[in-house]
Amino acid sequence: MKQAKRRSAPMIMGALIGLVKPLLPVMCLAILLGVIGYLCAIFLTILAGYGLLHALLDAIGAAAPSGVLSVPMGRIFILLICLAVCRGLLHYGEQYCNHFIAFKLLAIIRNKVFTALRRLCPAKLEGRDKGNLISILTSDIELLEVFYAHTISPIAIAVCTCIIMVIFIGSNSVAGGMLALAGYVVVGAVIPIVMGRKGAAPGMKLRNAFGDLNSFVLDSLRGLDETIQYDDGAQRMQQMNDRSAAYGRLQKELNQLEAVQRSITDLAILLFSLAMLLMLLHFYLAETASFEQMLICVIAMMGSFGPVVALSNLSNNLNQTLASGERVLAILEEEPKVEEVYNGKNTEFFGAETQNISFSYEKEQILKNYSISLPKGKIVGIHGVSGSGKSTLLRLLMRFWDVQEGSVAISGEDIRELNTANLRDMESYVTQETYLFHDSIANNIAIGKPGATREEIIKAAKQASVHDFIQSLPKGYDTPVGELGDTLSSGERQRIGIARAFLHDAPFLLLDEPTSNLDSLNEGIVLKSLRETCHDKTVVLVSHRKSTMHVTDISYEMDQGRLS
Repeated sequence: MKQAKRRSAPMIMGALIGLVKPLLPVMCLAILLGVIGYLCAIFLTILAGYGLLHALLDAIGAAAPSGVLSVPMGRIFILLICLAVCRGLLHYGEQYCNHFIAFKLLAIIRNKVFTALRRLCPAKLEGRDKGNLISILTSDIELLEVFYAHTISPIAIAVCTCIIMVIFIGSNSVAGGMLALAGYVVVGAVIPIVMGRKGAAPGMKLRNAFGDLNSFVLDSLRGLDETIQYDDGAQRMQQMNDRSAAYGRLQKELNQLEAVQRSITDLAILLFSLAMLLMLLHFYLAETASFEQMLICVIAMMGSFGPVVALSNLSNNLNQTLASGERVLAILEEEPKVEEVYNGKNTEFFGAETQNISFSYEKEQILKNYSISLPKGKIVGIHGVSGSGKSTLLRLLMRFWDVQEGSVAISGEDIRELNTANLRDMESYVTQETYLFHDSIANNIAIGKPGATREEIIKAAKQASVHDFIQSLPKGYDTPVGELGDTLSSGERQRIGIARAFLHDAPFLLLDEPTSNLDSLNEGIVLKSLRETCHDKTVVLVSHRKSTMHVTDISYEMDQGRLS
């Protein structure tokens, strides 16, 4: 899902953070636990330094100066144990809260994305790269777990912890506090931002390349029979290797950026820690700082980079995460071509008509000033060659697209003003290629009426002349159809599609080439059943076969979007 213009990282992060609102209390708890946990780790280091110095003074028989160093060694040891235990428990609590938020939000986002796809379907999804969509629905959404579990709270934790440590070090040495602030800003903000900008474009390229690779693999699997038939395996494999190598080069580029960033980060930490030591040593020798102040500032500085290092390490992964977030947000924010109606009118079916409708796909004119009446209780046939606009007419009647001129009406009401649920209840639509889900035959037929009984399913199958075939299978109606229905012939799939329409039992039946994959005998059986069972329904029967028109009450010839 590519955007003409990429939004900035703060905009993406802001939109993603906006989804956290329902779980804000849990997020605040995670931040609180994280801050306290890091402070425990930092002061664990400081106390350990005190303990080592205390032991050294005891070994040489020197008297400990006043302050913390005068605290007995046993108490320092007990405090170390308490801080270590608290650090572990607090870190666990923080991670639990973060992952609770992440997995809860991923479920919410998946629901939002599927809802958005349903709104976009079919007008905005027809012709879309399905492999890329699969990549967004799977790996891109999964990658957002990094953002919610390992990005939002670490940023807040790092900011809060750094503020506390700057105040703490500054209370012992103002200059030391300023130096600590500079170190935190450089390691936690400057380096990640600079390196993040370098990795932003490769990160988006990597996610798009992954989606393209998914599409290629999916396409290759679906076309495996043709590849074998025409001995195209070697060329296909070479293309696979080339795409995999290109993806690997992008991954290597990001890994190199990450390695460079870690090296720069480690060097910056070392330099700032050394600067703190030299500065406080100078103050101590100049007698403007006590030995204890020097010890506190140096150890606190060296042990407090944990939160900002965690922040710095986010940037490269964050590039890919934000790229995934942008792709997901693009779907969530994309406007459908046809808006569903929820607060419109409801009506019963008393016939349908189109009045002077015109429709184009992009710049290709399909229908122009097209009018037709579809009276209740009649079978209306529309005959024409491929590309004459027959299927487009049915999609407009279903309101998969909206007409650009004129109107489509049911019972005298413009379908753009009817509630979408009411419109769907009145219509059944059988497409040229019936899609079957990876499920049993019974469940595939039952899509036409969720909750249908086995008796209703069998009745619909009999009307579609597919019952005898189903009964001949080892598991009957419980037979799995395989992925994409590949265990069945195209004619068998088509009859299952017709059974769905019969089961839906809508008063307005739209059939797009319903017998194109059937032989003459089965076509006759299905058309005979159509005549016998649909006497009270309005049926629009579209076909390029002249023989199919024999069952119709009214027949029209369509030529380049016009009736003749």
